[in-house]
Amino acid sequence: MSALSFIIWNGSPDIFTVPLPFVDGSLTLRWYGLLFATGFLISQQILYYIFKKEGKPAADVDTLTVYMVVATIIGARLGHVFFYEPDRYLANPIDILKIWEGGLASHGAAIAILIALWLYARKKKPGQSYLQILDRIVILVALTGALIRIGNFFNAEIIGKQTHSNYGVFFARPVTQALKRNDIFTDIRYVKVDSAAANYPYPPIKILCQFNPKKNYEEPNLRRFLVNEVSDVLMYNGRVREHISQGDFVYDLVRDEDGTWYAIISTLAVPRHPAQLYEAASSFLLFILLFYMWSRRKEHTRPGLLFGWFMVILWSLRFVYEFFKEPQVDFEYDLPLYMGQLLSIPFVILGIIVLVYAYRKKQNPEQL
Repeated sequence: MSALSFIIWNGSPDIFTVPLPFVDGSLTLRWYGLLFATGFLISQQILYYIFKKEGKPAADVDTLTVYMVVATIIGARLGHVFFYEPDRYLANPIDILKIWEGGLASHGAAIAILIALWLYARKKKPGQSYLQILDRIVILVALTGALIRIGNFFNAEIIGKQTHSNYGVFFARPVTQALKRNDIFTDIRYVKVDSAAANYPYPPIKILCQFNPKKNYEEPNLRRFLVNEVSDVLMYNGRVREHISQGDFVYDLVRDEDGTWYAIISTLAVPRHPAQLYEAASSFLLFILLFYMWSRRKEHTRPGLLFGWFMVILWSLRFVYEFFKEPQVDFEYDLPLYMGQLLSIPFVILGIIVLVYAYRKKQNPEQL
């Protein structure tokens, strides 16, 4: 990989923060939350369109939206709890409610949605059998899933494995957050270093750290801070070490004409597969495919056809993408396949069974 071919991603997960009046705190709007909510809002409008074209009551869309939102949040959370960290959460059940700390699993959301829509379908409304409802909902799930994965990219989570490909991404945000934790640095930037002739295991970069210009620092204190604290962050912080390969701590300390101090740290970046974007792109393409398939026959679409293809395509791709991801929890290293792959296999099989049913079932002439 060329030293300058990888991508540096230092985007903030936060959009803006506003202080809350009368309390000691603030409210932060994050990209993940915005994209999550936007996915449901757009999906709701698409479902209105689908129901209108098929002559179904628009009021049912609101009911379905409630079922979907509740099932997605509860299912995704419980899926992570029981599939990935059961010991931790069963020892501290109250932590299950702390969704803001992270920990959602798409397989859990899928199971909960299947159950929730089954409960909805028990009302047996005309033209809204279980499979017909699933066929319409999976169109929206594909789109929402794409937006959620973009949110994961902003959060620098669900990271991919190391890569030397030209599309590798260096997720700089975890490094930035760790270095800014003590509020001494006010700005941190990253610069690629062209060293094609050098034999480095990873591409070299320089981290430009600006000290707070409003404070009067003395050079010996700054050097002690860099050697004793910053070097520890780069060498021993587990979250940072996923993205930085730090050997000997090499730095320069410079001062500009205004008297502001800067630390220039030389290190190696660890580019990774942008697995979140792989999933986002394929989910969006799947949304287009499913919406096109529905638009051809609308209410006359074979029951189960869209759902079956969704299950086969989405979870097969998820099985493949897991090869490009780092395990979410340590016990996955001891499994023959990652947990995400093991959980995807039953969904693929279910999709195949539904497709066989859909294609074998006798249809009315307008459904052929």
